[in-house]
Amino acid sequence: MSCTGDEAPTLSIEELGEKLFFDKNLSKMRTQACASCHDPDHGFIDFRDSTVGKSVSLGDDGVSLGDRNTPTITYAQFSPEFRLHRGEYVGGQFWDGRESDLQGQAKGPFLNPVEMNMADMASVIERVTEEDEYVRAFIKHYGNDIFDDAELAYAKLAESIASFERTSVFSPFDSKYDLSLRGEYILTDQEELGQTLFFSQQFTNCNGCHQLKAIGGSAEETFSDYKYYNLGVPIHSSVRIANDNNGHGDNEYTDHGLLGNPAVDDEMEDGKFRVSTLRNVAITGPYMHNGVFQKLRTVLLFYDKFNNPERLLNPETGLPWRDPEVPVNLALDTEDFKSVSLDDDEIDALLAFLLILTDQRYEALIPEP
Repeated sequence: MSCTGDEAPTLSIEELGEKLFFDKNLSKMRTQACASCHDPDHGFIDFRDSTVGKSVSLGDDGVSLGDRNTPTITYAQFSPEFRLHRGEYVGGQFWDGRESDLQGQAKGPFLNPVEMNMADMASVIERVTEEDEYVRAFIKHYGNDIFDDAELAYAKLAESIASFERTSVFSPFDSKYDLSLRGEYILTDQEELGQTLFFSQQFTNCNGCHQLKAIGGSAEETFSDYKYYNLGVPIHSSVRIANDNNGHGDNEYTDHGLLGNPAVDDEMEDGKFRVSTLRNVAITGPYMHNGVFQKLRTVLLFYDKFNNPERLLNPETGLPWRDPEVPVNLALDTEDFKSVSLDDDEIDALLAFLLILTDQRYEALIPEP
């Protein structure tokens, strides 16, 4: 390190976090940054192709694959800290809530062997000190002796990334839906029908899980209650086979979701995953925790099949819907998830509504119907 704390800082904490977020030098092979799996040009998801398309992410070594789909981190700041609330787990980061907040989440990928694959915290901080600009900012914001304690410096690295993720870049609330609430956009008839269906407990009850605020149609709604449910999602066989073939997985592995969270030991939580925001859902596929569905319309048909005996086939495969990976604690078997069956026009209307939850910067990415 050649810098001292007396020099004027060139970066605010948020700017430092942004630089670190895009820095590939913080991975073992210097090929992968946070932004590699959370691409800001594509809704902060992983838009790269792996051996199984975009369903899961490729690691820094160019071989390793994850087992879960990389979720968008747009609007992630609004997930509350992980906790047990009135008998239900809520909040946290990652699909299973294993990190309570954004700072905890930011610590994970650097040391994950199938992600950025750094050996330890000290190794990451050593890479940080290669950049004089980083050193000046760390010393200015966190003290002259910040690099004497690698664990503390690592925590501050994660803190700065989390500060960047709390900026309006990640949550502008400027979609057509938001504009409509301000009287600046008029919904089409199809979008209006979709909105009505979405917020109707009688017809779909979508907002039973995808609504945070008490009143539907409130400003800055994130479209998630951040609770955990087992929706009966099937195994993504292609991902399991790919992981098994490259020696980084187990084809017999079962993803237990919330039950795999070290803070959870209740068997009634088996197979549950956190409800995702629907913000930017039109452009952040593939869908579900393992990326098993490629199209958003398929997800709607998957939900409808529990109430509609005509929805026998997965349209992406032409085959019957496969069995749940974890066949217990199924939320869709409970009364709260019962609703009327929908016809194709109503499915299309719901889809039209979901499309208008897209941030303005991503509207050009919305796929053609």
